[in-house]
Amino acid sequence: MDKQNVQMNDPHPGTQLPGPPGYTGYPGTQAGYPVPPAGYSAAGPVGFPVPYQPVTSQPGAPAGVPWMPAPPPPLNCPPGLEYLTQIDQLLIHQQIELLEVLTGFETSNKYEIKNSLGQRIYFAAEDTDCCTRNCCGPSRPFTMRILDNMGREVITLERPLRCTSCCFPCCLQEIEIQAPPGVPVGYVTQTWHPCLPKFTLQNERREDVLRITGPCIVCSCCADVDFEIKSLDDKYVVGKISKQWTGLVRELFTDVDNFGIQFPLDLDVKMKAAMLGACFLIDFMFFEMTRSEQRAGMW
Repeated sequence: MDKQNVQMNDPHPGTQLPGPPGYTGYPGTQAGYPVPPAGYSAAGPVGFPVPYQPVTSQPGAPAGVPWMPAPPPPLNCPPGLEYLTQIDQLLIHQQIELLEVLTGFETSNKYEIKNSLGQRIYFAAEDTDCCTRNCCGPSRPFTMRILDNMGREVITLERPLRCTSCCFPCCLQEIEIQAPPGVPVGYVTQTWHPCLPKFTLQNERREDVLRITGPCIVCSCCADVDFEIKSLDDKYVVGKISKQWTGLVRELFTDVDNFGIQFPLDLDVKMKAAMLGACFLIDFMFFEMTRSEQRAGMW
C-alpha cells in the first residue's frame, strides 16, 4: 500500500488535536450500557491478554490484508468498539465494484475501515435491495452493517429516506448509529444552512455534542475536501473528516471514494462511532454520484 494512502494530510500524524484552554480530555465511556444481545461474546476478559486469531478474509472482503489485533475491552465499552479506544485516525477505503464500472448498474457499497498502520479494523457492507439503489440513487435509505475481524456485526448504521433539498428544512438528512445492533449510541443530523453543509453529532439521548462544517463548494477536483469537526460554539476544531483525492482516472470513471477521519485519542468511543456514521452520510450525500453526474461535475 502506498504511504500516502495510509497517512492523512497531518503535519504530525498520530498526535492529538488541540482543545480549548484547560482541556483535560473528553469524558470516557459512560456507565449504563444495555446488556448486549444473547450470544454476543466480547473479545476477552478485562485485564487479560486477548489471544489474537487473525482473520484474513471476510465475506465480500479482499484477502491478504492484516486485521488489527483485538484489544482488551474496557469497562462499560459497547462490545466491538474496543478497537476505537486505541486509535485517533480511521481510513475508509471503498471497494471497486467491477459490474458497476462496466455497466453503470448501482451495486451495494463495500468499505474497508483501517487504522493509520493499514491494519483492517472493520468491514462495512451496504444492505439495500436492487430497486432502492437504482431508483433512489445517492438519496436512498440504507442499512450499513459493520463487521469486526470475527465476523460479528458490531455497528449498524440506519439512514432513513429524507429530503435532499435545502429548500425543505423540516425533513433533513440523518443517520442513526447502533452499537451493538439495536442499541442506539449516537445520531448525526443535518443542520439547515443555505450555503454550507452542516451536521450535528448527538449522543444516545439526542443531546448535541459536536458540530461538523464543510466547505461552501464540495468539489474534490485535484484536492482533498475537509469537513471540520468543531465544538458546539464553533470556536475549537477537534477533528476532521477528509474526502481524499484518489486520482483523475478513478474519480472520473468510478464513484469509489477514500476518506480519512481524525479525532482526539481520548474521545468517547460512541462519538468516534458517530463520526464514522457521519462519514458514510457525507459520502452518500456529496460524493456518491452516477457516472454521468461524475463526468459532468469533473468538466
